[in-house]
Amino acid sequence: MKKIILLICLCMLFGCEEISSNENTQISGTIPVEVIDVIDGDTIKVNYKGNVETIRYLLIDTPEMYHQTLGKQPYGDEAKSRNKQLLNSGDVSIEFDVGDRVDDYNRMLAYIYVDGVSVQETLLEEGLARVAYVFPPNTKYIDAFEQAAELAKYKKIGVWETTGYVTDRGFDTAVLNNQNVDSEKNGKCLIKGNINRQGKKIYHIPSGKYYEETKPEDWFCTEGEAMKAGFKKSGE
Repeated sequence: MKKIILLICLCMLFGCEEISSNENTQISGTIPVEVIDVIDGDTIKVNYKGNVETIRYLLIDTPEMYHQTLGKQPYGDEAKSRNKQLLNSGDVSIEFDVGDRVDDYNRMLAYIYVDGVSVQETLLEEGLARVAYVFPPNTKYIDAFEQAAELAKYKKIGVWETTGYVTDRGFDTAVLNNQNVDSEKNGKCLIKGNINRQGKKIYHIPSGKYYEETKPEDWFCTEGEAMKAGFKKSGE
């Protein structure tokens, strides 16, 4: 009863239409944006209140597309394509969490919706993303996201198709490379191409000192192939 009386008084003072409009905006918690560009599966550019902003999706990670050392990872194209398809299918809006709104790269951090449906959750359900970069207090939808990821993992779809590809640190391309060597090349291509932390491309032959402990980003059948791809022999 008190709320009704208060609303009547406010209507008399400011006008009911304005109050109703502000209240609806507050309840929704989302802000309409115009998508300008889709960079990859978890990053986009939008027109936010008249400014072009880069948005990094909260709580998920999709395979890389343009990483300086990792290059393009399997399912990166699929994640970007699906992300773009979703964003083109309706009205896009974003929602901030209660913590930081910008990351170290000056990208806005947000949840993304198309006609009220979570894009993050859809990508997780379809096996095109993993739950990652969980930094409290930006964890509003962590339970729902983890359930969506578990469903995709159970179905063994997308990034979950190959055991070991999804890790706590990202996506391990070497697992797929190993699988390809065994199934397609029958073990004939044994030279490991590795990119170290400094971004240097090094290849290792089976008799090399660090061969067994090296996790490859690529495999080569000959040293010539490795050198043509920009890799240098270990120890040189």
